[in-house]
Amino acid sequence: MTLLEINPLVKPDIGIIFWTTVTFVILLVILRAFAWKPILSSVKNREKSIEDALASAEKAREEMERLQSDNERILQEARQERDKILKEARETRDKMVNEAKDEASQQADKMIANAQEQIENQKLAAITDLKNQVAEMSIDIAEKVLKEELSDKKKQSQLVADELKEFKLN
Repeated sequence: MTLLEINPLVKPDIGIIFWTTVTFVILLVILRAFAWKPILSSVKNREKSIEDALASAEKAREEMERLQSDNERILQEARQERDKILKEARETRDKMVNEAKDEASQQADKMIANAQEQIENQKLAAITDLKNQVAEMSIDIAEKVLKEELSDKKKQSQLVADELKEFKLN
């Protein structure tokens, strides 16, 4: 006994093939009407949403690249602005320092000039005072010498005569 004799389903019979084909066709029509259209439309929708998501991702990537380049540009501009501000600050600082040095130098020169003028004035005052003291001492000494010399009438007359001679000569 063979497998064909035992099981009638294994043995191809025209009736079974017919009914199987009819059942299969009916099943195909029913599946096409109720299952395939929704499945295919759902697959198409899913495919479309995936394409849209990919397009959105590409747009987002491009936007991110654009934003990144904008950020780099803004950072570069900010760096340039910072460098410019620092340069201006350095120049202003240098200018202020130089002006302060110049002003200090001018004030020092004025102070030195004033000090020299005061020293010169004090020197002249000291010389004048010294001359006055010498003149007073000379007068005192001359007075004492003259008193000594003129104590005698003869010497006094002789001195007056000598002085008159010199006075007339000049």
